[in-house]
Amino acid sequence: MANKVIISCAVTGSIHTPTMSLYLPFAPEDIARQAIEAAEAGAAILHFHARDPKTGEPNGDPATYLQFLPAVKAATDAVINITTGGGLTMTLDQRLAPALQFKPELASFNMGSINFSIHRSARRYSQWKYDWEEPYLKGTEGNIFRNTFVDMKRVLKELGEGCGTRFEYECYDLGHLYNLAYLLDEKLVEPPFFLQSVFGILGGMGTEVELLSYVRATADRLFGRENYQWSVIGPGRHQMRIGTLGALLGGSVRVGLEDSLWLRKGDLAKSSADQVRKIRGILEELSFEIATPDEVRSMLHLKGADQVAI
Repeated sequence: MANKVIISCAVTGSIHTPTMSLYLPFAPEDIARQAIEAAEAGAAILHFHARDPKTGEPNGDPATYLQFLPAVKAATDAVINITTGGGLTMTLDQRLAPALQFKPELASFNMGSINFSIHRSARRYSQWKYDWEEPYLKGTEGNIFRNTFVDMKRVLKELGEGCGTRFEYECYDLGHLYNLAYLLDEKLVEPPFFLQSVFGILGGMGTEVELLSYVRATADRLFGRENYQWSVIGPGRHQMRIGTLGALLGGSVRVGLEDSLWLRKGDLAKSSADQVRKIRGILEELSFEIATPDEVRSMLHLKGADQVAI
């Protein structure tokens, strides 16, 4: 499967707000529809957050996830990946609650704390659809997304050991790779790893081409290329460029309206599936093959869709 590229799709996230795009899904039926369309377009992994169905505010209540996860599971064979990042202001208990209840095959897992700030996006708007949006965005300037080593060990114990869930290790900075290496040294994690490198978030790594190569080389040195699958995220306008560069370096890619609202400059994506189709077309033109959900299960040693509590 050396030439197989995994396409992950993050359908809604907790960063963008309804004012930014009328296509951002937050009603359960819209999240389910866009997820199913993304799987049909070629996404092997579907990554989920939940939102208040009336206002679009990030929501960590497992009951909200229940309004769309069963429909997605019934309609696709994609790997369901539930966030443990939740929303930027949620506690660890709130962030873990959905994944602990549904015991997914895969869950996102931030490899450290970060000054994750999206406050600058509030400057682009003078009117808002909902009252929560502006203070939520502006408040991130003073927010720390916390994931200490104590927090990480709890996630590994309760969700990894307790539920058989494996992880998408999200690395927003070079030091996050070394945090994972520490957990490996402590024998708290084992390969194969699914590394997701995020380039372009304020508080994390930039988007320079040379940085992608260095991150890839660092992961090779720390883990050995045979022991991990590497994927990349390029938020906003960087999405397609970073994804293509990552594939050319032997990696996989994540797209979706969590990471970017755009299909191209000046053109809002009407669905996450639009972005999946676009990156798939680019990859196939470059002679890459797209991994199926079952191939991903084999590559990442996942427990199988029949072992989740959805």
